[in-house]
Amino acid sequence: MSKIRLVVIDDSLFFRTFLTRNVGKDTSIEIVGSFGDPVEASRNIQSLRPDVIALDMEMPRMRGDEFLRTIMPKHPTVKTIVISALSGNVFDAMHNGAIDFVGKPGSTPGFDESKFITEIIQKIKIASKAHTQRYADQAPVRPAARPAAPAAPAARPTVSGASSKSIIAIGASTGGTEAIIEVVKHFPANTPGVVIVQHMPPVFTKMYAERVDRICAMSVKEAKNGDRVTQGTILIAPGGDEQMYLRQDASGYYVNLTAGAKVSGHCPSVDVLFDSVSKIANRNAVGVLLTGMGADGARGLVTMKQTGAHTIGQDEASCVVYGMPMEAFKRGGVSEQLPLSKIGDAVLRRFSGRR
Repeated sequence: MSKIRLVVIDDSLFFRTFLTRNVGKDTSIEIVGSFGDPVEASRNIQSLRPDVIALDMEMPRMRGDEFLRTIMPKHPTVKTIVISALSGNVFDAMHNGAIDFVGKPGSTPGFDESKFITEIIQKIKIASKAHTQRYADQAPVRPAARPAAPAAPAARPTVSGASSKSIIAIGASTGGTEAIIEVVKHFPANTPGVVIVQHMPPVFTKMYAERVDRICAMSVKEAKNGDRVTQGTILIAPGGDEQMYLRQDASGYYVNLTAGAKVSGHCPSVDVLFDSVSKIANRNAVGVLLTGMGADGARGLVTMKQTGAHTIGQDEASCVVYGMPMEAFKRGGVSEQLPLSKIGDAVLRRFSGRR
């Protein structure tokens, strides 16, 4: 079996040495190039033929997302993992074709060197098998003023048949930051409340929520314990050590964030969220499982379907990694399997008065 050919691009010699020394210990990875300058790296990509690039974001002469815009059209099969300090620019890189990202040492609290190396190696291996996706040609832009009910194309379902108990639950992992946007960017401002688990490092979830909020007609924020799940709101579970549950009281739905162990390998876990939605909202819910490695969310989607929810899984062709939705499909948890471009409409159709 051939080794994964890796190129490292980072302007810090110390970090390049640290990364190449530690990642190079994995016998399935061969480091074929190391560069402190993305301009120089771009001149050598063709000759080095990397499978994966480990890319810093903030560098002299050319930023990581600019490098991606230059490289991707010429080398669309090369996969990129971004290693980023705390910066919203990481999501520009995801938008321009990066497969995944890892927080750079010091970007999140409680840095553990061993866990960092394990994580970056795992993501390099996942990226080497992933499908590349390009979203730069379809960059969504929020209107200057947020309308009460944005106009929709005639063919697009509108929200007219939802109740106060209606809710949408979405789970995703690798490739999910852009996939989620593709789903929610067309949701009108009166769409039922949305709760989301996207596997992501701590702190980055807040910046991601702010990015989605600038794109979406709905109001988007990183969830806090006790936040109400209401029409027109999207709550994204914070990365870290808390699981997110849907709860209900006399006033309606709200989220409960509770410190806990990993479930299905993750905290927050899609399975935990989906299980709680199935118990509280049952047939009033729509569950959506998008691209991602592993099986988190598969069991929860099955439970949602069993309790009467309508469930949607992303199809293989449009997934960056067809893992989580594949597992849900194999277990019988998917009511509809659809390409990413059709999932948003399918969700809205459940609340449009026509199925």
